[in-house]
Amino acid sequence: MNIQKIMDLLPHRYPMLLVDRVLEYKPGESLTAIKNVTLNEPYFQGHFPGHPIMPGVLILEALAQATGLYAFSGLTESGRDSKNYLYFFVSIDKAKFRRPVVPGDQLLLQVEYISFRRGMLKMQCKATVDGKLAASAEIMCAEQEIKD
Repeated sequence: MNIQKIMDLLPHRYPMLLVDRVLEYKPGESLTAIKNVTLNEPYFQGHFPGHPIMPGVLILEALAQATGLYAFSGLTESGRDSKNYLYFFVSIDKAKFRRPVVPGDQLLLQVEYISFRRGMLKMQCKATVDGKLAASAEIMCAEQEIKD
């Protein structure tokens, strides 16, 4: 899935779109995506000058967006129009940060299906750089139909 398809599914846009490509999508199982971390991203101006580190909350946001891509892909497969839905970040559990993410890194985002009940999707998520764990969490998001 290239960036155009990602933008068709997710409502996010620069500077908040944090997924560059989907490498693999397995319906009912998982999604794997990448985020290329570059020095020209606006948050590096202040986090931290001289020692740029990607903020942990943005790593979690990238994982949440990968979770959203998984959910939106399932919507389109079921014949529903993804433009009529949003997925809201509801909870994060067991979040852990293991190593800093810096400009030049390629963040591999892996999300695995845990459950879907009453419009709530729960995923096991991990972000790695060069095979080393950078962050992990359980993320839950809520499906919300958009009504005009």
